[in-house]
Amino acid sequence: MTTRDIFLTRTEMISVLFSKSALPPNRARKGPMMKRPWEADPAATMARRLGRSPEDLGNTDRVNGCPDIWELDNGDIAVIGRDLTDLHKRQLPPDAAIAEDERLVIIPRNTLISAKADIPDA
Repeated sequence: MTTRDIFLTRTEMISVLFSKSALPPNRARKGPMMKRPWEADPAATMARRLGRSPEDLGNTDRVNGCPDIWELDNGDIAVIGRDLTDLHKRQLPPDAAIAEDERLVIIPRNTLISAKADIPDA
């Protein structure tokens, strides 16, 4: 048995670490041909704001964006917030994953609390 039989080269290790088979099943990336249980409908439109406006909450200067939560006409929810995907993607718990076409956005706490009254219990 040689050292080569026991140890991987740096390139081989990186390849294994980032290969689809090396990831737990719930963290594996899904290719463009794989059907996912849910897909965003690009034809859906904004139906109503959930909660108070960003201006009412003091979360906007009306120039540099406005964190917001909207219900779409198909019942899905749209969230407008700061994209911090790159910062948080390596800190996700084991049962969470971000697909290539998804983003992790941060919104102020008061935006979600304000929306609570407009979100049905079930």
